[in-house]
Amino acid sequence: MYAIVEIAGQQFKVSKDLKVYVHRLANEEGTKVSFDKVYLLDDNGTITIGAPAIEGASVEAKVLQHLKGDKVIVFKKKRRKGYKKRNGHRQYLTQIVIEGITASGAKKVAPKKEAVATEVVVDAAPKAKKVAPKAKKEDTQE
Repeated sequence: MYAIVEIAGQQFKVSKDLKVYVHRLANEEGTKVSFDKVYLLDDNGTITIGAPAIEGASVEAKVLQHLKGDKVIVFKKKRRKGYKKRNGHRQYLTQIVIEGITASGAKKVAPKKEAVATEVVVDAAPKAKKVAPKAKKEDTQE
């Protein structure tokens, strides 16, 4: 079972016992968090799609730790102008572990069946049109 859920403004594909790094959350380490914006649920081939979110579905997670990501270097340069700027930052992240996905009150959509292929017959070569040769115009000078 997996779900597409919005966490801190970004969408993630999550499943049970998955560790995910998300943008910094305001919750303390060790606390439990619930995310209600579940856009898609897949329960062993039975897909549920929300419009835009699924009513009653939620994803439960636990905050493991707050940390900083790898350093990202931003380097700007304009050639032949002597312009160089070097800047960088480390993103504040939160590591969470998904503890469960609940899907109470969700409408279920049956798995998609294979489409039946229809045979289309197309002529191999289009028929050429016969064109009469154009009559030449004679220049007459008097």
